Amino acid sequence: MINYKQYTNIKELIEKSTNILIIQADNPDGDSLASSLALEQILGDLGKNTYMYCSLEMPKYLRYLEGWDRVSNDIPSKFDISIIVDCSAESLLDNLKTNGLYKSILKNPLVILDHHVTEATLSSQYSCILQTVSTGELIYELSEEFGWNSNIIANRMILSSIMSDSLGLTTESTSARSIEIISELVEKGVSIPEVEEKRRELMKKSRKILSYKALLIERIQYSEDGRLAFVHIPWSEIEEYSNDYNPSMLVIDEMRQVEGVEVVIAFKSYKQGRLTGKIRANYGHPIADKLAENYNGGGHKYASGFKIENVDNIDAKIKEIIKYAIEILNENI
Repeated sequence: MINYKQYTNIKELIEKSTNILIIQADNPDGDSLASSLALEQILGDLGKNTYMYCSLEMPKYLRYLEGWDRVSNDIPSKFDISIIVDCSAESLLDNLKTNGLYKSILKNPLVILDHHVTEATLSSQYSCILQTVSTGELIYELSEEFGWNSNIIANRMILSSIMSDSLGLTTESTSARSIEIISELVEKGVSIPEVEEKRRELMKKSRKILSYKALLIERIQYSEDGRLAFVHIPWSEIEEYSNDYNPSMLVIDEMRQVEGVEVVIAFKSYKQGRLTGKIRANYGHPIADKLAENYNGGGHKYASGFKIENVDNIDAKIKEIIKYAIEILNENI
């Protein structure tokens, strides 16, 4: 059992603050958004003024989480402290660092709440970076320890956070405590079917997106006798389809379901030579974090990602990454 009592400095800082900025990384996901929304509710009940920030618009597939539209790409000029959720890697805040108010974030007290232990490159005396299944679970435990109320909306968000990052309580990082928390949330009135129905409704795809998914599936490539699957999504397609659906999420699970596949990578290439990779490893092949860390990324053994700037030759870099992925796959046999 994790000892959360050691983080009373975070409790004291938050309780004496009035205006609080909640920050997500440049790549929002179900955990980061749900954690932000849960914190908004918990801190609001403490009488705090909260502002939620993300450099990107929330993708449509996350908009089943009520309150997503309160996340802004503007930073308020005045705040007492900031809280970064679901991120402790400075490389995942590149867009934020271009904002003129970034210095204010560093100047004021900074709280870091994250469950990605392996990728921590940000530091603060108010850090709580622990290996839990999601940041939402971390927030729930801190709230319980601090005696903070979590209302029904906050509890829905915490459930969504845990279910999102645990892939429905199926990942290796899911603990007995994760399942116990879900039980406690249900006892407090959260309906799993209601939350899931909202998610499924937003997961519906237009005919255009379904046709594009078919094209992506045709482009999937395999290496090392089919043990590794990957697909490359260029900027032109990101620009055309991302507002409707995250292209990589259209195929990444299907790639994992192919017989014999152990690891999958969805590459995205952007303007100015930026290349990102979303990595998923099937059970028994825990190399995702090691692969991501080699390219200044991070995450879990089974779900990680990276971002590389100023790549001169995208195809050559992808070949290099695939070669390295095969090396560490073979080391893991």
